Amino acid sequence: MNWMKFLFTAVALGFAAQAGAQLPDFTRLVEEQGAAVVNISTTQSARRQITVPQIPGLESEEGQEFFRRFIPRQQPGQPQPRQESRSLGSGFIISKDGYILTNDHVVEGADEITVKLTDKREFKAKVIGSDKRTDIALIKIEPTGPLPAVKTGDPAKLKVGEWVVAIGSPFGFENTVTAGIVSGKGRIMQDANLVPFIQTDVAINVGNSGGPLFNMRGEVVGINSRLFSPTGTYLGIAFAIPIDVALDVQTQLQAKGRVSRGRIGVAIQEVSKDLATSFGLDRPRGALVVSVEKGSPAERAGVESSDIITKVDGKPVDAQSDLPRFVAAIRPGTKAELEVWRKGGIRSLSITVGEWEEARVAAREPQKPQKQAAAAANRLGLMVSELSAKQKEDLKLSGGVVVTEVRPDARAELRRGDILVSLVHKGQHTAIQSAEQLNKILSGLDKNAVITLQVRRGDSMAYVTVNGLTDKG
Repeated sequence: MNWMKFLFTAVALGFAAQAGAQLPDFTRLVEEQGAAVVNISTTQSARRQITVPQIPGLESEEGQEFFRRFIPRQQPGQPQPRQESRSLGSGFIISKDGYILTNDHVVEGADEITVKLTDKREFKAKVIGSDKRTDIALIKIEPTGPLPAVKTGDPAKLKVGEWVVAIGSPFGFENTVTAGIVSGKGRIMQDANLVPFIQTDVAINVGNSGGPLFNMRGEVVGINSRLFSPTGTYLGIAFAIPIDVALDVQTQLQAKGRVSRGRIGVAIQEVSKDLATSFGLDRPRGALVVSVEKGSPAERAGVESSDIITKVDGKPVDAQSDLPRFVAAIRPGTKAELEVWRKGGIRSLSITVGEWEEARVAAREPQKPQKQAAAAANRLGLMVSELSAKQKEDLKLSGGVVVTEVRPDARAELRRGDILVSLVHKGQHTAIQSAEQLNKILSGLDKNAVITLQVRRGDSMAYVTVNGLTDKG
């Protein structure tokens, strides 16, 4: 029995020693790279109201989780002092002559920015430029000699499960080191769809904003920017901006103080499994073109509503969110190649990319359809009628029918006033010209047919998939 006990003990100790040998050591990384990480504080002028930014659609309710940029904010209703100095976050030196990357929300609205190094030296900084869409800011200090600067790595080579390290100033505790792993890649946020965030479980808190995320080779692979929490404190999920995105922004900010992005002028939506089936696509992928802006690069290149864009310059568009990022990364005026799925086949289109304009024109109020005699309900559970000549002229449509009633058992998520423009089934596109024509098409389809309707609602176009029809109508 003793020898068995000895054997088990030896095996256990062997496993423990092996596990201990595999644990990472971060000391060298911190010693070599920590000096390039800085603390950033700002001073703001009197009576400037500061509020916590709200993410649309995720307004706070008790127990509700939402994304919050993690910087300390003064609450509404508190007295506003003549001057307010706050430690906002972190940053890191990218060049020996004093250029520093941080988050836009760290320095937003600042009248005076102070950068503190690990050796306790302090410098006043100026903003070279900032970009709200990626939450990147480039600031500059004037040192008396060369500064320590970080090395940058390639986020594309990061693997899920790989160790990463953050250095920053959570809650004002300068040069705090935390570690964890990469939990996911390519995370897209609704309000920041140009950034494929790196998700980690590194402990990130208030004050880490703008600080670097290192791989085990001591290279910066991201900028810590967000956490997922109802309270603003760490709950195990944090997000970093990939460093290649930040460096592209930095290059443009340093050169001209602003960022130019490409645009092609299309409204798009995700391709679901049912949409892919309707359009005859092999699997759900690409970005479905809902509408093409008049006079836009896309219109000039021949892109059509109902095209599915599957590639941009050879890069596969696996999801709707890929397209804005790929196009935005192309310099305005540059030619690009689009691969589109159109009516059952692949086409290649050459397009000259335009420039993204931040201004947006507010949509007009939806036009109310004129009341007409409704036809009998069809197999969609809808009653529809033809558009008048005046309605077609006003809406710039050559055909279409308007939904006048929606039955309780309707198969489609539509509403009164929606205009049905075309129908797609097994990759075949049919323009809808009349209620009689539409109902005749529906009557000839199998009960389990999957179809897609192109729908005009107000000034917007969308595609609505219907999986199965009623026996009535």
